[in-house]
Amino acid sequence: MKKTSSAKNLALLVVGISLVAGGGAFYVAGPSDDAPAQAPEAVLAAELPAPNPDLPVMKVWKSPTCGCCSKWVEHVRQAGFEVQVEDVQDIAAVKGEHGVAAPLQSCHTALVDGYVVEGHVPAEDIVRLLEERPEVAGLAAPGMPMGSPGMEMGDHKDAYDVLAFDREGKTSVWASHGK
Repeated sequence: MKKTSSAKNLALLVVGISLVAGGGAFYVAGPSDDAPAQAPEAVLAAELPAPNPDLPVMKVWKSPTCGCCSKWVEHVRQAGFEVQVEDVQDIAAVKGEHGVAAPLQSCHTALVDGYVVEGHVPAEDIVRLLEERPEVAGLAAPGMPMGSPGMEMGDHKDAYDVLAFDREGKTSVWASHGK
């Protein structure tokens, strides 16, 4: 006896709701029982452009449960970065190891070509950093500004600054967004 498609659809719905609640994404192959289902990772990979070979690899440390961090990773991948993600339980230790002072901190930390990138910094600002190569430790978007990459909330967008910072803790405005 063939299983009904409604039981299959219910199972897919439960999986989809679980993934969405956890900040993930899901894909349903379609109404046909014969259509092969694809794993969420395969679908997401198929939607991303190939990494730009002119951009260095970026390493990102984040909490395994942070949905906005995952969205930011997707943003920088869409911009052409190859991204290696490491989920960690103690993100504060990573920030300390890379010299990110408390006033600059956000929810995730990245390294790219010797620079630290803290928080929801737009990919365009990172590309500019890599092109200009200033003598700074990195860039930070302190806090979690609404409307920044990964923090989209409909039409709500906070004005925010991306700060360049050095190892002594001096900061300067690198870019202003939404002002």
